[in-house]
Amino acid sequence: MKVVILCGGLGTRLREETEYRPKPMVPVGGRPILWHIMKLYASQGHRDFVLCLGYKGEVIRDYFRNYLWNTSDVTLKLGRNPQIKYHSNHDEEDWTVTLLETGLETQTGGRLRRALAFIDEPTFLFTYGDGLTDSDLNGSIRYHQSHGAVATITAVKPSGRFGELAMDGQTITAFREKPERESGYISGGFMVLDRRIESYLDPSDECVFEKGPMERLATAGQLKAWCHDGFWQCMDTYREQQLLDREWQSGRAPWRKW
Repeated sequence: MKVVILCGGLGTRLREETEYRPKPMVPVGGRPILWHIMKLYASQGHRDFVLCLGYKGEVIRDYFRNYLWNTSDVTLKLGRNPQIKYHSNHDEEDWTVTLLETGLETQTGGRLRRALAFIDEPTFLFTYGDGLTDSDLNGSIRYHQSHGAVATITAVKPSGRFGELAMDGQTITAFREKPERESGYISGGFMVLDRRIESYLDPSDECVFEKGPMERLATAGQLKAWCHDGFWQCMDTYREQQLLDREWQSGRAPWRKW
């Protein structure tokens, strides 16, 4: 199943790092958080990625263009007919990565709408390039296929400052963007979507997926929750980047399923 990852935002709350690179390329344990997200999906069988680029997208392009060079032991033969011999294999050799330029100022819904041109299946996976979890992603797919709604969001329970989901059982009835206090589940950003999502997206690069489209889905009863009470952590700030880095360095990173 294809995985669409939003990689184009400015990441202004992590300016210490994003002044020089896009937020998905900020390192956790020496590797971009984007790599960790992709490894998480690949570990559960999903290795076909569409990366929606924007701010400093050339950094992500260079990373994947030179992936073998940057991750292998190499012997170079210099001269007029140079040769390169790579000595290492890696688990990412079966990945397919589409690098899609979606514009510097394009909002999340606009980026998703552009990515749909590369989706040839009725159902696909969708997430942001700044969060990690140990959720059962394939479990969320099975749940999505069981209820027939347009969208399934992995719902999590962290502390503080995120948009809150109002729920009736496992049906999301409203989406409230960043209330002052949160009393329940919030969107963890890992989603399963049907191609029918296109009809909920405004035909504009100004479309913010988390506002109009999600609100319309909730009103129509087409937004379901896969509830996850385990690990989830976004990386909005330098403190959160350091937290994830420490988890990885400890050797006990909950999201490491490979």
